[in-house]
Amino acid sequence: MWTHEESIDIDATPARIWAVFADVAGWTRWNAGIEHIQLHGPFATGTTFTMQPPGTDAFVSTLIAVDEQRGFTDETVIDETRVVVDHRIEALSPHRARVTYSTQITGPDAEAIGPEVTGDFGDVLGGLKKIVEAS
Repeated sequence: MWTHEESIDIDATPARIWAVFADVAGWTRWNAGIEHIQLHGPFATGTTFTMQPPGTDAFVSTLIAVDEQRGFTDETVIDETRVVVDHRIEALSPHRARVTYSTQITGPDAEAIGPEVTGDFGDVLGGLKKIVEAS
């Protein structure tokens, strides 16, 4: 098993951060690791989405937990490797929150793909902060 966690503090309410998370089509505006993304239903537990990083094949992920204004968890299974990313929003004050991405990867390729999957999380969180604080 391979795990990783990364956080950033954002000057915004959890509701404002949630609005950006729930706008899945808009993820490409703040996450350079997404060339194309399509949600197949509502932003709710059980819904799948197809995501294509630049220069690679698209893959399908499932929202396995969605808790409005608190976060969501997605799961991607490729062959025998399972990647679970928990995206948490924690209120620090009325207008400040911490967003944490916690990743757990299991399967035969966990150690190899872990750094590849999470290597840009600092940039992704920075992009999220920039777009949330600008709005």
